[in-house]
Amino acid sequence: MTHFVFNILLSLVWALASGQISLVSLVVGFILGYCVLWCAQPLMTPTRYFRRLPLAIRFAGFFLWQLVLSNLRVAYDVITPHLYMHPGIVAVPLDAKTDQEITFLANLITLTPGTLSLDVSEDRRTLYVHAMFVDSPEKVRDTIKQGFERRLLELLR
Repeated sequence: MTHFVFNILLSLVWALASGQISLVSLVVGFILGYCVLWCAQPLMTPTRYFRRLPLAIRFAGFFLWQLVLSNLRVAYDVITPHLYMHPGIVAVPLDAKTDQEITFLANLITLTPGTLSLDVSEDRRTLYVHAMFVDSPEKVRDTIKQGFERRLLELLR
């Protein structure tokens, strides 16, 4: 976490040195600060920061892509006269163990249009998800397990 704080501080220093505090100067400062910290790795304590930041960027890109796809699918179903939805509730077995992992996964599923996290089983091994398009429960389960959960656990663990 300290590397991230250093990176934020370096981006603020860059923005102040450039004479304007804007989103662009902060992003450029963050990228330059990341490069400086990456070069200074041997001088600092070992960290997973340089592995996690690219994972976080890829995860954000994946989530945004899923968000766009699900928005388009729901919008298409609403606009067309024929309804293509087959709603259903799917039980998804969880590899996530901690409260933080389960909460993040449930919230990501709920934020995606067409899906809603309903409940977690008492033993915290199963997440119940309502999906608007359940052509096959296995397909919905695989999409959540191999998409959201796998990438989220890579990032958090």
